[in-house]
Amino acid sequence: MRFRLTPRETSFYDMFSASADNIVTGSKLLMELLGADASARAEIAERMRAAEHAGDDATHAIFHQLNSSFITPFDREDIYNLASSLDDIMDFMEEAVDLVVLYQVEELPKGVEQQIEVLARAAELTAEAMPNLRTMDNLTEYWIEVNRLENQADQIHRKLLAHLFNGKYDAIEVLKLKQIVDVLEEAADAFEHVANTVETIAVKES
Repeated sequence: MRFRLTPRETSFYDMFSASADNIVTGSKLLMELLGADASARAEIAERMRAAEHAGDDATHAIFHQLNSSFITPFDREDIYNLASSLDDIMDFMEEAVDLVVLYQVEELPKGVEQQIEVLARAAELTAEAMPNLRTMDNLTEYWIEVNRLENQADQIHRKLLAHLFNGKYDAIEVLKLKQIVDVLEEAADAFEHVANTVETIAVKES
């Protein structure tokens, strides 16, 4: 750890942790969606929307703190990128739930549960990692595992696409389901962006 003579604004650590904890809430709502019937999905979507708004508030708080702080714990650009990528995850998860409700999807294709399980695991790892930004300890395994999970998500996504285009679904249904699985894949990519940003920060601070 590099020795510093100047004080640093430490509230960022708590705000990043709060943002990541909110993502865990979102991932649990995605898991809940899997077992819900059509009548329960609208209520889950409402709770997801509230979680997404909470995520927006957390992101805005970070940006406000960034703009009002003379000294930051690490590079301003990295703080901005980390906050933005965390916000992206929540946006994509909320979009996926909203699309399921709006498109009135009766049954999600087999494999979506695997996508969501990967996202839930990535959310847990991200929430565990954020407090470690204070010391930059025990972060290497985090970004390695999230990158591995993103590769797993890519494989699941490709299999899902192959399944959607096997002729079982009509063209309109394919379009609907493809958009949902694509958004879930974007959420996995956003988790990787967070992990890559954390790696960049750790390397700079080492």
